[in-house]
Amino acid sequence: MKYKPIPITNVVSGSIAEEAGLEKGDLILSINGEKIIDIFDYRFLIANESILLEVQKKGGEIWEVEIEKDEYEDLGIEFENLMLDDAKSCRNKCIFCFIDQLPKGMRETLYFKDDDSRLSFFMGNYVTLTNMGSADIDRIIKYKMSPINISVHTTNPELRIFMLNNKFAGDIMNRIKRLVDGGITVNTQIVLCRDINDGSELDKSIEDLSSLYPVMNSISVVPVGLTKYREGLTYLKPYDKESSRKVIEQVEAWQKKLLQDKGSRVVYPADEFYIMSEIPIPEYSAYEEFPQIENGVGLIAMLRQEFYEYFGQLDFTLEKKREISIPTGVSSYKYIKELADILQNKYKNLNVNVYKIRNEFFGENVTVTGLITGQDLVKQLLNKDLGEELLISRSMLRSGEEVFLDDYTVKMIEKELGIKVTVVDNCGKDFIEKILGITL
Repeated sequence: MKYKPIPITNVVSGSIAEEAGLEKGDLILSINGEKIIDIFDYRFLIANESILLEVQKKGGEIWEVEIEKDEYEDLGIEFENLMLDDAKSCRNKCIFCFIDQLPKGMRETLYFKDDDSRLSFFMGNYVTLTNMGSADIDRIIKYKMSPINISVHTTNPELRIFMLNNKFAGDIMNRIKRLVDGGITVNTQIVLCRDINDGSELDKSIEDLSSLYPVMNSISVVPVGLTKYREGLTYLKPYDKESSRKVIEQVEAWQKKLLQDKGSRVVYPADEFYIMSEIPIPEYSAYEEFPQIENGVGLIAMLRQEFYEYFGQLDFTLEKKREISIPTGVSSYKYIKELADILQNKYKNLNVNVYKIRNEFFGENVTVTGLITGQDLVKQLLNKDLGEELLISRSMLRSGEEVFLDDYTVKMIEKELGIKVTVVDNCGKDFIEKILGITL
């Protein structure tokens, strides 16, 4: 295990740490005599009512700081890095890896492949568990890092070794069972590659994983994302209308069986499969507690439900004429247009232009809104009738920032298109309010 002093980047005013004399720039060497690897060690060790901090002050002096506090009370110490440690990188060479399909010349951080269970706990990232030893799994159980999201893809050991191109990838079910037996809730993902891990292989994966329900909480089945930058990579055939229909029929048959046997559908197809197959998106209730919403599964059903709930209670008068525009991905265009039309029908002085943006940057097999780049927006919206405001989905931007995948910023879009750009959260209420210009 790798131990190192943890630098304090801020001490909250009025906090226990400030009262104890701790300052920005001090180094935490140990807590209760134990070294710290990451944020989980830190949180676990400061939970006690009595703790002893070993701290190196900025001048080099070593302090031992005794603190008495309430159980689980925070010290008020902040760190530069959320995890207090570098993220673990991926050791796989998956045949479907999206990062391997990125063009050259993008910012360095986009090429980093994380595969860190701690990011799964904090951020909802999916991990493969291939870079984890027995001690790492013990730490997940010890610190109750639950839930964990796991990229499984297949439970067939030989096939998983092939798909991840990693000889250590085959024992996935044993690892998941250890987590489940330790009380860790698990959500799983199967990235479906046509004629590779679908068909009978998908049946086996769903059967194996669902046998661990309810601690193994859910399974998402999502289509592989294919960009135009696949030269030298394994040939993968994209899903089409007919093959998507087969996936939907197969998964929905499992849902029916599992709902009867276990009281839950457990497994959920991604929205993209419904869109490609031209089968209607299921109703809101079909997604139960939306366990895979962070993976985009059920996103359209949730947006529609939130939209209709808020629309039904909306008491608002649009007094002035308003014209705005919404760019969206090919896959969601139909649904965004449908909701925008409902608002236009109610408010006669409202005009909403919904524009379907083709993904020229990654290739037209990529149809989701979240992968639209700034340059595609500018190129395809230039000289279009945009009205007074352009509404873009927050999913297009880097988390917590106003930057697109290609490093275009919201301000750059505003300058090049000559229009105010407003970011819309992925919820029905914000969608309606931003279209109508409601400010609270």
